[in-house]
Amino acid sequence: MSKYRGGEDVMDKDYLELKKWLEETKDQPLETMAGFFDARIDSYEEHMARWKEHYRWMAELLPASITILLDIGCGTGLELDYIFARFPELQVVGVHLSKEMLRKLHAKHHDKNLTLVREDYFAYDMGKECFDAVVSFQTLHHYTAERKTALFKKIFNCLKPRGIYLECDYIATSQAIEDLTFSECRRRRLRDGIDDDVFVHFDTPLTLEHELNAIRTAGFKVVELVGFLPGDNHTAMIRALK
Repeated sequence: MSKYRGGEDVMDKDYLELKKWLEETKDQPLETMAGFFDARIDSYEEHMARWKEHYRWMAELLPASITILLDIGCGTGLELDYIFARFPELQVVGVHLSKEMLRKLHAKHHDKNLTLVREDYFAYDMGKECFDAVVSFQTLHHYTAERKTALFKKIFNCLKPRGIYLECDYIATSQAIEDLTFSECRRRRLRDGIDDDVFVHFDTPLTLEHELNAIRTAGFKVVELVGFLPGDNHTAMIRALK
């Protein structure tokens, strides 16, 4: 595994490519989060297969002693495919907005100790000291640092002592990219008349520094970048320990 060593040339290239893509797609309407996933249920797993080594990596990073896990934004459970392969008796709670995604997940793992909740995970009552581990995979790169910080505090509180939070997500390689995506999202919300409290599927990743700081603010004892897989400087694996 390799840690990110992003030079200015790489970050400038990322910024220019993103700016070009945003210009090309500037007239596309925003989609609600649930609507986006429901409409792509048939192609979702094929699209997400590019991260199969990240799913495997996440499963490998979980402590062998865990017995109950919360997966926020679980989708069709691609990370759970690998987690259940390693922990077949694990008790899992999966939370997602899309009914179709949860239906597909249930069909794959109906024989597992799996509870599925169709709800916004920002509103979901995670309880207090209920879980040995919480995972999130490519689900949090649509939200502000303030909204994430509130969520990370909920995650911290729901973990048992010495619990672990693993996050694998899209990270902005520069402050310019973070600023650009949030600015464009605001523009499209105003254009489409969509309030800030409506979840839309539009990428607004934070920089690694801002992502780690948001997690630290929740109170975790250890927050660290585990690394990036070779050839991918955008998808960070982050570990936080209570």
